[in-house]
Amino acid sequence: MIRKPEIPTLQICSHTHKRLPSIAASIVLSATLTSCVVGPDYRKPDLTMPPHWGNKSSSQPAKPAELSQWWKQLKDPTLNLLIEEAVAGNLDVASAKAKIREARASYREQKGALLPSAEGTASATRTRTAASDTSSEATVYSQYQAGFDASWELDLFGGNKRAAEAAKYGVDSAEEELRDTMLTLVGDVASYYVQAREYQTLRDLARRTAVSQRKTAALTQAEYKAGSATGVDTAKADALASSTEADIPTYEISYATAVHRLSVLLGKPPAALEERLKTGGPIPNPRIAVSTGIPADILNSRPDVRLAERQLAQYTAKIGQAEANRYPSISLTGDIASSATSISDLGKKSTIGWSFGPSLTVPIFQGGQLKAAVDVAKAQRDQYYVAYQSAVLSAMEDVENAVVSLTQERLKHGKLGSSAVSYRRATDLSRTLNQAGVTDFLDVLDAERSLYSAEEALIESQASIATDYVALNKALGGGWEGEVDTSEPAVVDTDSGPHLTAAR
Repeated sequence: MIRKPEIPTLQICSHTHKRLPSIAASIVLSATLTSCVVGPDYRKPDLTMPPHWGNKSSSQPAKPAELSQWWKQLKDPTLNLLIEEAVAGNLDVASAKAKIREARASYREQKGALLPSAEGTASATRTRTAASDTSSEATVYSQYQAGFDASWELDLFGGNKRAAEAAKYGVDSAEEELRDTMLTLVGDVASYYVQAREYQTLRDLARRTAVSQRKTAALTQAEYKAGSATGVDTAKADALASSTEADIPTYEISYATAVHRLSVLLGKPPAALEERLKTGGPIPNPRIAVSTGIPADILNSRPDVRLAERQLAQYTAKIGQAEANRYPSISLTGDIASSATSISDLGKKSTIGWSFGPSLTVPIFQGGQLKAAVDVAKAQRDQYYVAYQSAVLSAMEDVENAVVSLTQERLKHGKLGSSAVSYRRATDLSRTLNQAGVTDFLDVLDAERSLYSAEEALIESQASIATDYVALNKALGGGWEGEVDTSEPAVVDTDSGPHLTAAR
């Protein structure tokens, strides 16, 4: 799982105060004890959720959704492998990982503002003075200097703390964005895999049906020559076979498009999976019912909902960050410098100077900019509050639509199955009756055309059931739950330290 960094607490050792001047120590101690934050403290919104899905309540308590590796319920080893490869190689996932690394680095950067900063300086100069009235020769001497500067913003009103808080929520948002990306990826891989198997099955059906219809057309041609069939019969039989054969390229195009999309989702060239999938396979057939739990579950299970909530938290903290700029700020600064005419004298025979003291900055007149910045932050927070509510409603809509689609498609599939069986029986009977001279040959062609359409619809319905099953699990928040390494950069830099570059 994605590990979340902990927020370390800032501690100030008591022995540090003893080394400071008494006034400065009092300021530091006072700032440590009375430091506060401004702006609203974030609280997760308490949304009112319906007690059950749909318009009808059940007397039995709803079973929680079982979302862990839901795609394995389809019993398709090829699909399982494709999903694992997609999580490892997908470029959108790689981009989301980089965003996590960026957010974590930004968080560390913001935390650094809470700590003192220090830097060392050193210089060496060689000076020559011209001859003067008192000296007939020019004077040449060296000057060496070493120093140490330090500063610390006390953050009395928590501006830096709010910035670090916002950055921490930014890390949470980036992690939820990765989870949402993987949820979408798993669903897309499963959906396009279902499409690929659907078009393979439809293509194979068209091929089998066209072969059978060509045989019927050839038989009709023979009967026409024998005088037992008309030219209309032969023309219609040939037209029906040609129409069915024309469906084959259409299904080949759709199949290739699905396979190419699958390959790209895996982070591979479009044609990478053609050899692997060309042997065909059954359309995945989910046989178990999907438990949906209660609507409140999606607040925790849907990563896009959690992402919207974390973004709301982030922009709530930014209000305090903007508000703190309207208050005074105090910084402690100090420096110590040593200068001598030789490096060896810097530590013992040098001239040493130092300074230390607080500095106070008070915003007096900024033309309303600071207040406007707070209003901007509040308006942004409101936008993300509305976006959170919208994300919850959209998630509920996704579940409701998927439940209805899957339920009704199963009913439709049952009726289509009965229809295909009846048309198959009608086709066999019409052929028998035609051979006995009881019915017209056009009845045979009509029965074959109807049977082909019924079998097409049955295959498409079976694929729709699998697609709706995928959509329902996505809507409930089922995604990848395995280990995800976000520490590995996409680009490994070499020679990033000081080095010479070749002329270009």
